[in-house]
Formats: sequence, structure tokens, C-alpha cells
Amino acid sequence: MQPIPRTRRTPQNTQHTYSLGRKVHDVKTYPVQSPQGATILIYGHENGITVTWRGGRRLKEPSPTTKNDKQNGSSTSDAVMIIDSDDEASAATPAAFHDKPQFQEASNADSTSPPEIAQTLDLAFGTAVLGVAVLPMPNLAPEDAAWNGATILQEKMVFAVTCASTEVYVVTLPLTPPSHESKARLELRKNLLAGNAGKGMWGETLTRLGGQSRLCDGVAITLFKSKASPRSRSVERTAAHSNQSTRAIVAAHSREASGTLRFWDVSLDGKPGVTNSVVPFQTEYLPAPLTAISFNPTHVTQLLAVASSQAIRIYDYSIASLPSEDTSEGPFPAQGSWLLSLYPPFARGTSVSTARKPIVAAEWISHGRAVLTLLADGQWGIWDIDGVSPSANGASSTGLFSKASTGLRGSAVTNFSVTGHLEGTSPLRNPGTQKAATASTSGEFVPMTPHTRRDAIASVISGGLDKLVTVKGGIAIARFAPSRAADIGEESAVLWLGGVDPIVCVIPTVSKFWDSQIRRAGGGGVNLWSGAQPTRMVRITDLVAGLLGERCTGAAAVPTASRIGAASTTENGSSQAESLPIEVLLQGESRIVVVHESEEAASFTTRLLAGRKKARLDLDSTKAILAYPRPEKPNSVAFNLSLAHRPGKGGAGLLRSRRAPVAGGLFDQPVDSYASTEVPDQGSFSQGSFSQAQSLGLGFINDLNYAADQPDDKVEANERDIEVEMMDLMDLDEELKRMESARERSTKRVFFEEG
Repeated sequence: MQPIPRTRRTPQNTQHTYSLGRKVHDVKTYPVQSPQGATILIYGHENGITVTWRGGRRLKEPSPTTKNDKQNGSSTSDAVMIIDSDDEASAATPAAFHDKPQFQEASNADSTSPPEIAQTLDLAFGTAVLGVAVLPMPNLAPEDAAWNGATILQEKMVFAVTCASTEVYVVTLPLTPPSHESKARLELRKNLLAGNAGKGMWGETLTRLGGQSRLCDGVAITLFKSKASPRSRSVERTAAHSNQSTRAIVAAHSREASGTLRFWDVSLDGKPGVTNSVVPFQTEYLPAPLTAISFNPTHVTQLLAVASSQAIRIYDYSIASLPSEDTSEGPFPAQGSWLLSLYPPFARGTSVSTARKPIVAAEWISHGRAVLTLLADGQWGIWDIDGVSPSANGASSTGLFSKASTGLRGSAVTNFSVTGHLEGTSPLRNPGTQKAATASTSGEFVPMTPHTRRDAIASVISGGLDKLVTVKGGIAIARFAPSRAADIGEESAVLWLGGVDPIVCVIPTVSKFWDSQIRRAGGGGVNLWSGAQPTRMVRITDLVAGLLGERCTGAAAVPTASRIGAASTTENGSSQAESLPIEVLLQGESRIVVVHESEEAASFTTRLLAGRKKARLDLDSTKAILAYPRPEKPNSVAFNLSLAHRPGKGGAGLLRSRRAPVAGGLFDQPVDSYASTEVPDQGSFSQGSFSQAQSLGLGFINDLNYAADQPDDKVEANERDIEVEMMDLMDLDEELKRMESARERSTKRVFFEEG
């Protein structure tokens, strides 16, 4: 039975909580869909890993005859028993099982309901799996998944795991989920260990990576296409590597000694049921342990190594540190090179403090040409390594990894291209204010003398850095394939800081967000009509109830079905820029929460843009927008500012234009309010007319009441012409400015001089 989510809807999003009943250590989204259109999720737990196929077409249920045959034991294969001793060995050996799963023609999932879990598969390793690493490739359909020329990705998934027993494994598994008949095989019921990882019952292959003596804190995997290297002194080894066109390169770091980084070269042509062992081809000893690593999606030989308390460094395992002294045999040198260091800003503290802000996470963006980082106090920043920022105007010569800088060694970068802070992280940046507020509310004694107060402030500031070191968080990047061959794919990012009340922010489109931040810093502002959501960072709120009280320990990005592959538009041609292109997967201690933007929580700006785009489709020809004056309206507009002349009994306000109101404008009134245009006689005041004249200044209240009573009509919001309404406001503003200038010209200025 597949897990059923607990759904919770908020004004901003919809949350689907899956309670797993086991401790979850890590969760990743595999970048390739299954052949039936499901998204593949891999999470490690206390006994191994679980692969989940979410969405897509459902598996067909077994036929009733097959079920009855298995339950009653009356199948044709069991009808005849062979007693002859000569044929006893052949009868005891079962025939090889070939799984042929069948799927329904179309998915039965409703658009309003969450995608169903099509199938799950548990691979037991006999120990806890602490980390899972997938390939840093774009999210693709299986027929387009030949990344770096690896055709194996069209049929199998390739990922790496780290275990609590110090082992690191590379696993290959078919993309197609196993059928129900496959999971109900007789040999799986007879032997509980028959379905463990490495037995080959599910078509998986397992490769053990040896050489480490302590458990690994992180792992990364990429693909490398082997070529014959003139460096190699062994003809047999060079020929062996050239025969294997595609191989996996795995890196893992541990706290062995003061910090160790190892690399393995793994062949992907293993056979199911056979576990091979591989030794590392490079071992790098570090001055301090690392906290995270990730391979470059474009330059596959570059590794991003994060040392939380020091800096972020880029390592290339294919470039020898001392080429003249390298005596290794094979395609790679015995030691690689450290190319670049990225230093975060200094932390706030005393004047003698030299500590830098702790680094929570860092990931490659812009297809491996820039780095997005998140610091412990909630600050984020982008390091433009290869000169790909929107302000660079395509000048690749300034890039550190360009052809002009191939000999780069030991450089450093400190300045961010753009930077900012996550929403809701001000207590992390001002710990003294938070402690003072807590002390005042709890009644704690605060010293009042200048000397003791100065010591208290210094202790709070000095203790703030220690608190920042304990902050946990991360960055998840979702990469999309380009819609055209000449374009580059877009990217979405999820930045999170964990805890009981986690802070999770989403950047829908990294390139547009980067561009808007540069223009905002330069005083250019943000274009409201270019799509507000892709150019800003969106914070996801109300996550505590979805996690059911558990702490957030991880996050991943799940691309929506419409954004897999090159498809980025709907059937009617409308763009998906108004909605988030990803779903956010939050990892709790024993549950997973999938959060996606609610269809009913469209922002006001989104509704206005939808109405504007709908009006654009009705235009026969494109014409320029003239801010002032408008061609279809007169250049001069007369307004009646008299308090005595009030059109209508209901009170239409103090300001009314003599021009006929424009349909759909902001100042439109119902027809009932214009039923009477009688003006009371100013010469005689009765009781009723006096009370009526007394309420002239509050005549706009009736209009506000009428507007407040109106329901939120989505159809009306879509049909509104926002450009016409904005032009009305601009006309009114220009008219008021003209009246003000006329008043200033007619005013006589008198100067008095002292006699």
C-alpha cells in the first residue's frame, strides 16, 4: 500500500505531508523522469534507501487469474512435480525473472489533487544511509537524458550513497519502477534478504568505494568521458580507460586526520548481483574538515569544496599541482590543484575580531560559472567567477576560468556581485537586540553602570558568532533544459535555514533575479510589467503545521511536470512565469513535506498581469503607449471642485470629472448613485438640507462602503484593463500639477521691508 499524504492548504501554498515512520537522513530528487512520467525521489534512512516514483501513469494491477493462481498454488508451473534425481538440479534452479511492467494509458490524477505514489522500492544496505548524491545535470525526460554523451542515463539512474559503516557505494538502478508481480515474487517471500542491495533482484548494480577509515560527511558524483591520455605510461591501462567511454567520478570528504578528500573512478558497466571494489585515485589531506562538496555541471573536473569556518575553494582533479614531478599512471594526476578561494565577509563583533561569517551552504549557478552562497546570519551572495552577470554584457574575457586565464592558481575573490538577506533573519544579525528584548520581558537584571553595560554588550556580540556556527541550512538548485538550442536553461534555487520554525525562500528564476538585483542597486528599479515573481525572492510561510512539530533538516527542489525537458509553456501558449516552476520538498526527522504554490493564492500583481496579457491577445496591431496626452481623450479635462454641486444622493465624492467615465476605471460608480442630480437651494436651509450639507465632506464614505461590499470576482479582475486605469490616474495627476502651476503664477508675492 502506497503512503497517503496529509494535505493542508494555506492562503499561500498547499502542503502534502508524508509520514514515513522511520528516521530520514537525506533526500534528493533524481534529475531524470521515469519513462511513464513520474518524478523519482531518493531518501536515505536507518536501513538503506527508498526510491519513490511520484506521479505519472499508474501501474496496472495484476490480473485476477494471476492472483488466484498464486494464492491457491494451482498454476501450471506447479501442476507437475519432477522426482527424477537427474533433473533435480535443473528443477531447483528458477528461471530468470524478466520484469515487464505495464502502465495505464493516462494518469487518473486530478489536477487539484496531489500526484499519487506510483511505486516504492526499498534497498536495504544493512546499515543507515546518511547521504545521497545525484548527478548535477538538468531535469530531463528519459529520451533526452544523454548528458555528457552517457546513453546509460536513458535507461538507468546513477547515484552515490554514504553509509554509517564508513562505506561509500555507487548504485545504478532502472528508471522504470518495478511491477507489482516483481515485488510479489516467491523467492522474495522465502528469503527476507533476497531483495537487499547488491543481490541484483531489481536489476541494480553496486560498486563499493574503499580507502576510508571513518564515515564520510558528504559525497558528490559526476560523469567523465574518458579519453586516451598521452601522460599515461601504461599502454594497457590507457586502452582499458579508452574502452570505457563513460565513467563516474565520485568525491567524498571525511574528518579523518584533520580532513580528507578522496576521488574514485568508477565504471558503469557492472553486472547485477556482483559487487566490485574500487580504490581512490586521489587523496587530498586538508587543514580543516569540509562541510559540503559539489561538482561543476559544465566543467566536470571542478569541485566546489565548502569549509564553513574558512572559505569556499574550487579544486580541479585533472590539473596536476606540480606537472614536472607527476609520476602517476592513468588519465588523472596523483594530486590535483586548488584554483580559487572565495571568502565571505567578516562577522560583526569587536574591533579586534577577525572572524568571518560561517558559511552554511554554496552551490554552482549559471551553469557552473558563478556561485550562490548562504551565510549563517541569513545573508546570501553571488560570486561572479566567469563574468556572466547581466552587467558584464557578455564580456567573457573578464572570467577567471576563460581561455586567457587557464593558468589560474591560488587566486581569491571576496566581493559579491549582488547580496542581500533572507526575510525573517534579522534576529540572527542582531543578537544583542533579541537578548535585550528577552531580558526585559523575562525580568532579568540588566546592569546599569556604563562599564558593566559595555561588558554585557561585548559578551553578547562575542557570543553571537558561536551561535551562528550552530545554524543549519542549505541550497538546492533545480536546472532546466533550454527551450531552444540557442538558449541556456533556466535555474531555480531554494535557500533554507532549519529549525523548529524554518526559513525557506525560493528564487523562481536565478538569472532574472540576479538582473533585477543589479538594476535595483544601480537605481534602475524593477519593471512591474516584466513579471514580478521571477524577479524576486519568495518566502514560503506556515510550514510548522506541515512538519507536525518536527525540525526541518533538509530541502530539495522538485520540478513541476510542465517544466521537465524543454517545455516551459502551457497548451494555450501562456508562460509559466507567474507560478513557481518547482515544488519545495522539506525533510523532517521522520516525514517529508511537499509544498507547492496554491492555485487560489494568486497575488494581486499576478491577477493584474493576467488581465493585461489577456487584453494584449485581443489587439490587432501593436502600438506605442503614450503616457500623456492620450490620443483618444481630450487634452484638457474640467473638474468641478464645488462643495455645493454634488451629483447624486449617495455622494460621489468631492472630485468629479465632467467627462464621461471610462468603463472599467477606478472611479466608476454604480448606476443607482447617479439617479438624482438635484442641487439644494443655497438661499434657504431646511433641517434636511442642513444635515445634507453638513455631510458634504464625508460623501466618499458611501463609495468606500460600496467598494467594501463587493466580492472578489476573479473574472472581473481578469477583464480589467489596467493600462486604461493607469492612464486615468496619470491624466488626473497631470491635471493637478497644471492647476498647481496656474495657481502659483496667479499669486501675488508681497515683500515687507523694515523701515
